[in-house]
Amino acid sequence: MDVPVWFEIVSLAVLLLILIGDLLIVRWRPHIPSTKESTLWVVFYVALALGFAGLLLAVAGGRHAGEFLTGWALEYSLSIDNLFVFVLIMAQFSVPRKLQQEVLMVGIIIALVLRGVFILLGVTIIENFAPVFYLFGAFLIWTAIRQAMPEQEDETAAKEGFAVRLVRRLVPVSDEFDGPKLRTVVDGKRVWTPMIIVFVTIGVTDLMFAIDSIPAIFSITQNSFLVFTANIFALMGLRQLYFLLGDLLDRLRYLHYGIAVILAFIGVKLVLHAMHENSVPFINGGKPIEWAPDVPIWLSLTVIVVAMLGATGASLIASGREKRRERAAVASD
Repeated sequence: MDVPVWFEIVSLAVLLLILIGDLLIVRWRPHIPSTKESTLWVVFYVALALGFAGLLLAVAGGRHAGEFLTGWALEYSLSIDNLFVFVLIMAQFSVPRKLQQEVLMVGIIIALVLRGVFILLGVTIIENFAPVFYLFGAFLIWTAIRQAMPEQEDETAAKEGFAVRLVRRLVPVSDEFDGPKLRTVVDGKRVWTPMIIVFVTIGVTDLMFAIDSIPAIFSITQNSFLVFTANIFALMGLRQLYFLLGDLLDRLRYLHYGIAVILAFIGVKLVLHAMHENSVPFINGGKPIEWAPDVPIWLSLTVIVVAMLGATGASLIASGREKRRERAAVASD
C-alpha cells in the first residue's frame, strides 16, 4: 500500500503551518523558555510524531508507519548531536540567551532547506545509480569512526572559523548585537551585526550534518515523503530540547559514542542492502549476493534506541560518580 497523494499534501501543509506558527511565536515573543515550557513543547512534538505514525498506519499500512518511526528515531538521535555544536556556537559568539530561540529557529529552517535539497538529490541518484548504497555505507562507517574521535570537534571548529573569517573579509560586521537585527547603524554607517556570523556558522554546521544524516535515513526508506517528514519531525522539537537539556549536555560525555554505534550499524546495513540488490559487474558477477541479509526495520529501531539510552545512561552514571568524588575531596579538605 502506497502513501495516498492527498495525505502527503495535507500533511506537508499542516507541518508548514506549524513551522510558521512556531517561527511567529519566536519572533513576536522572544524570551527564555522555562523548563516546564520546554518540556511541554518537547512532549507535544514527540506526541505529534507518534500520532503521525498512527495516521500512516491507518492510511498506508504498517510498513510505511514502521519506516517513518524508525527514520524519525534515527534523525532525532543524530539531531541531538547538533545541540552540542549549537551550544559551542552560542558560547563562541556570546549570543544573548534571550535571542537564542530565534537563532535556533533560523538554524532549523536552514537545516530543513538543505536536507530537502539533499533528499531530492539522493532519490535521483538512487533511482539512476543503485550501487550508490555501497558508497553511502562506506561513508557512514568512516563518519562513525570520526564521530568516535575527539579530534572531530577541533576539525569542525576549524571549518566554522574559516567561514567566519571569510564573512568578516567580505562584509563589515559590528562588534555588538542589536537585538535580533541583522543590520544596524554604527557611526552613521550601515553594517551587519554578529547575528549574520552566527547564521553563517549555523548554516555550515547544518550542511555538514545533512551530509551525514541523509544517507543514513535512506537505509530505512527510499520514500522521499517519509524521509522528509521524518526530518521535519526530528528538527521541529530541537529548539525546545536545547533549552530543556541546558547544562545536561555537558554531562552527556559518551553520547558521541552512541551516535557512532548508530552510524556504523546503518553503514553496515547499507552495504548489506547493496549486496542484496547488487548489480556491480565486478562484485559476484553483477548478481545479487543471496546470503547477504536484509536487516529488518524493528532491528534498526532497537539498535538506535538501545545505543542512545546506553550512551545517555553511561554518561549520567560517570557524571554522578565524578560529582561524588569531588564532594568527597572537598569534605576531606
